[in-house]
Amino acid sequence: MLTNAAESTPSEHEHEHIVIKPSVLYVGTPVALITSLNADGTTNISPMSSAWALFDRMVLGLTATSKGRENAMRERQLVLNFPSPDLWPKIEALAPTTGCNPVPAHKEKIGYRFEADKFDVSGFTPQASELVRPLRIAECPIQLEAEVVASHAPGGERPAERQEGFWIIETKAIRVHAHRDIVIPGTNHIDTSRWSPLLYVFRHYFGTGQDLGRTFKAEA
Repeated sequence: MLTNAAESTPSEHEHEHIVIKPSVLYVGTPVALITSLNADGTTNISPMSSAWALFDRMVLGLTATSKGRENAMRERQLVLNFPSPDLWPKIEALAPTTGCNPVPAHKEKIGYRFEADKFDVSGFTPQASELVRPLRIAECPIQLEAEVVASHAPGGERPAERQEGFWIIETKAIRVHAHRDIVIPGTNHIDTSRWSPLLYVFRHYFGTGQDLGRTFKAEA
């Protein structure tokens, strides 16, 4: 049977891959706000987007010079606060700030500044935690109180252009909080029609789109 050539010939660029060298590999990961305890007992907020979950563990990637990394490894506890897309302006207000004083040279070079009170800068509301000392962020619909159970430097050589380095920190969630209106009543399940994480995609902020379907392992 003959077919129409126009119908069977792929478009000029269909499935054509080219080699690229992106400066970051944030293909699409959730934004998290890490709250950790400063040495003086106040709470620091660190925006980050290098986190993934496995059972009750959350694995984080934090730069070696970040106050959040320093605090987490000293105190061995933190809170992972997951914001909704509408909160991105508050997060971006935090983005160029650091709790480190003096500001590390590589951060100062690209415009970071020291801020002692991250809640004041962002306008977020502090909320007491139940099992750990760092405060939670009230506006974030999902919050994970967690303990640090392991940490290590990455293997291999660091890229020449990223000599500041980073640490891989494994945490264990010990309590999960969720806004009541995103939980299916009478269950422990998040209502995915009412919850959307804020995503970080190649340094741009996005929310999720329409529900495309669910995996066979979905419980609700």
